[in-house]
Amino acid sequence: MPSRLRVPSGYLLGLLVLVLAHPSRASLAAGGAIALAGEAMRLWASGHIDKTRALATGGPYAHTRNPLYLGSLGMAVGVAVAAASPWAALAVAIYFAAFYPSVMREEAAFLRARFPEEYAAWAAAVPLFFPRLVPAGPRATSFDWKQVRHNREWRTALALPATAAVLWARGYL
Repeated sequence: MPSRLRVPSGYLLGLLVLVLAHPSRASLAAGGAIALAGEAMRLWASGHIDKTRALATGGPYAHTRNPLYLGSLGMAVGVAVAAASPWAALAVAIYFAAFYPSVMREEAAFLRARFPEEYAAWAAAVPLFFPRLVPAGPRATSFDWKQVRHNREWRTALALPATAAVLWARGYL
């Protein structure tokens, strides 16, 4: 799938999940915990990345080359669990399978071309997606809240309680 369709398709996925949702208190609690862990990963990663200016290799980037996508997956799995719908979970799985492998390949090609030597060393030590437990690679970046703000991660962070409120309303109103 073309990566330019990822974000608009994500909004459609969100609507579909809400339509299919049958949340309970237990599913909202379990899904919320998973989604919060995903957003925590995204916040940590956003504090390290200075897009196109430097190769992020510290913090979560020493465990996986795609911590933002790993965090997004965690958030999506959390929302699917909160929705308590196997159809919602299937929709989330199809969405990620359709978009994220090609997006990660495109990003890897861009970074390889932009930072050839740094990328080679980092990619040799750090897995593409599933994280290693022990950090590896150059670890040349450090966390900065200014980067979180600059990368506008606040938008994703605010979407989480809004989604939880809508799911709660869907289940209880």
